Amino acid sequence: MSKIPVSVCIIAKNEEAHIENCLRRIRPYGFEIVVADTGSTDATKAVAARYADRVIDYPWTDSFSAARNFCAAYASHKHILSLDCDEYMEACEPDRLLQLMHTHSNLTGVLQIRSIVNRPDGLTGYTKDLVPRFYDRTQFRYEKPVHEQLVRKAPVTISNVESGFLLPIDVIHHGYALSPDQMRIKQERNLRLLHRELAAEGESAYLCFQIGQSELVLGHCEEAIHFYEQGLACGIDCSLLYVHSLIEGLARAYVMADREKDALALMERYEPQCNSARYVFYHANVLMDNKEPLKALVKYVKATMMPDTDMFGDELLYCYRHIIELYHKFGEKELADVFVKKYEECQAKLSQ
Repeated sequence: MSKIPVSVCIIAKNEEAHIENCLRRIRPYGFEIVVADTGSTDATKAVAARYADRVIDYPWTDSFSAARNFCAAYASHKHILSLDCDEYMEACEPDRLLQLMHTHSNLTGVLQIRSIVNRPDGLTGYTKDLVPRFYDRTQFRYEKPVHEQLVRKAPVTISNVESGFLLPIDVIHHGYALSPDQMRIKQERNLRLLHRELAAEGESAYLCFQIGQSELVLGHCEEAIHFYEQGLACGIDCSLLYVHSLIEGLARAYVMADREKDALALMERYEPQCNSARYVFYHANVLMDNKEPLKALVKYVKATMMPDTDMFGDELLYCYRHIIELYHKFGEKELADVFVKKYEECQAKLSQ
């Protein structure tokens, strides 16, 4: 039995490359571990059995939500932390978690996940994302077959409910550091499930966004543009972080299609509603694509000074590089040197 009333629920299939590292890092914190295997043909189940409190079989039905809900149904506790096999728990504060889950008993908990990625320049980097992963299974369940979301089982009866609370847990995600073939297979699978949902449920901003994301990763810029634009036409709420990514993705797709002016008009249209460091950074990139380096410099500097700059991941280094190059371009060596120091400090911090 676990030391604290939280069950970590994981779905797995042919994950022998990751599952031991994943489960081994969870055990010291005293969580119950439940693994639902969806048809592994490798050693995944045998490895899981050495660490998990319960390993169950689930016949795959082309729905990640169904698999997650099935796994949670076998948990001993009502509070669930959902992880994937390629997500490694690097640190956790169990006492703080206990306090937060009781203080925010009817909210979801949000993980700040650091994802390792292979960048186009051949280097390895990382991004950061906020993802709801902790919930009371009597109040929430997963919906959507892919890119699943936590939704309430019943309407909320109190007003002004917060969207979630930040979990005192550090997680590193290894699942985006894929070869081009692996990424293609993953995105093609996602598109198959997403289009099935589209046919069954009709268009929504979130569904069109996810289809656009997969098409953009595959380099299909015209298809991506179509679905991103459809997503915008469905009506959007700029307080939702995925909407920022939708707009940024559409801007990148426009640039890929040699429609730089459309990309800039888009970023400027939504700028008043999307006041995040990452949005400002991508706005600066689009200004560079439109050959407006002075305006881009102002945006890059602004992005480094915003409260949520830590969500950049290692893109902050790219931001500093652009600032240094542009200050040199404009003959401002002293200002460039200031950001050289910031770049070096940031690089040292990220390498720790």
